Amino acid sequence: MTPVTEAPLATKFAERIGRIEPSATMAAAAEADKLRQQGIKVVDLTAGEPHFTTPQHIKDAAIAAIQGNFTRYTAVGGTAELRDAIVQRHGSDFGSGYKREEAIASVGGKHVLFNAIQVLVDHGDEVILPVPYWVSFKDIVRYAGGNCVLLQSDESQNFRVTADMVARLVTPRTKLIILNSPSNPSGAVMSPEDQTEVVRFAAERGIWVLSDECYVYLNYTGKNFSVGSLREYHERIFVCGSLSKTYAMTGWRLGYGLAPAKLVSAMAKLQGQSTSNPTSIVQKAAVAALQGPQECVQEMRAEYIKLRDHIVKGLRSIPGVQCNMPEGAFYVYPNISAFLGKGNVKTASDFASGLLREAHVATVAGEGFGTSEHVRISYATSQAELDRGLEGIRKFVSSL
Repeated sequence: MTPVTEAPLATKFAERIGRIEPSATMAAAAEADKLRQQGIKVVDLTAGEPHFTTPQHIKDAAIAAIQGNFTRYTAVGGTAELRDAIVQRHGSDFGSGYKREEAIASVGGKHVLFNAIQVLVDHGDEVILPVPYWVSFKDIVRYAGGNCVLLQSDESQNFRVTADMVARLVTPRTKLIILNSPSNPSGAVMSPEDQTEVVRFAAERGIWVLSDECYVYLNYTGKNFSVGSLREYHERIFVCGSLSKTYAMTGWRLGYGLAPAKLVSAMAKLQGQSTSNPTSIVQKAAVAALQGPQECVQEMRAEYIKLRDHIVKGLRSIPGVQCNMPEGAFYVYPNISAFLGKGNVKTASDFASGLLREAHVATVAGEGFGTSEHVRISYATSQAELDRGLEGIRKFVSSL
C-alpha cells in the first residue's frame, strides 16, 4: 500500500494581524542600524526620543527602589502613590482635577493609547484622524476593527486643525475623535479654542475625544493647554500622557491615561490580561519625575527651540526644500516634492531610501504619516549632528 503523504499545514494567522503594517519609524531606524553594523557612520534623524539623559534625581529614585527591594508586583494600573502623583502633576499644571481612580499607568504612552482604543472602538465605528498622523494611530484603530475617517490638514496653514474641519466629518457612526497637539510628525499646535469647541460638540453628540498629549510640555506658542482642564466635559474625554518626552525617559516605558473611572477600569481589565503592571522600579522613578523639580523640563524645551530654529533655517537654505516652522514637539516635516520624478526618486520613500543609501542620513518617509511629499526629521540631537545631516541632504538633492 502506498503511504499517504500529508501536505504541510499552511500557516494561517488571525485576520486582525493583517489589518496593520509595521511601524514606519521603527523600520527606518532598523535600516539605519543595518548600516551602522557595517561600520558606516549614519546621521540618524529618525528617533522620536530626546537626546538628553534622564535627570539624575529620577535615576536615583530607581536605584533606591532596587536597593529597597521594591521589585514585586503592584496594582495593575500602577501604585496609589504613582496615580496620585499623576493627577497632582496634571492638576497643578492644567487645573484638571482628576481623582486617583481616574488615572492609569501603563507600559509607555503607546500602550495607553492601544488599550484605550481597544476598549472604545468596535467593528464599524468611525474614528476621525487628522493627517498627517502619528504612524500607530491608524493601525491601532484598524486592529480594533474601526474605520479611520481622515481629516486632511492644509500645509499652507501649517497643518493646523480647526474645530470646523473636524465637525464636517462627523457622522452617526463617529465614535471617537483623535487629537494630537503638538503633533507628531508636523509639530502643528491646535488652538485651545478649537480644542475646546471639538470637545464641546463631541460631548453633545456622545462622541469620545482622545487627546494624545505626549508633547504637551513642548508647545512653543505660549501657555500649555490640556483638554483635561475642561472639567465639565470629563465624561467624554480621554487624555493620554507620557513621561518619555517630558523627562527624557523613552526607554523606561511609562505612560498614563486620565479618563472617567469606568473607562480606566475597563482599560485595567484589558491590561490585567496582557502586561499587568508597569515595572515597579520605573513607577518609583516616575513618582520622582512628577513630584520632583521641573526645571529640567524647561531647560530641555529651551534647547529644542534653538535646535528647531537651526534646522528650519538650514533646510530652507537648500534649494527646492520647503519647510514650515513647527510650533511644538521636536520634528520638522519638510516638503520634498520638488525632487520627486528626478532620477530614481519617484516617492517620498524613494527619497528617504536614497538619502540613507547615498548620504547616510536617516529620515522617515511621509507615507507612514499619511502624506506623499514629505519626510520627517527629528531635531532631538546635537547641533553638530544636524549640520552633518543638512550637509548630507544638500549633497544628495544636488546630485539628483
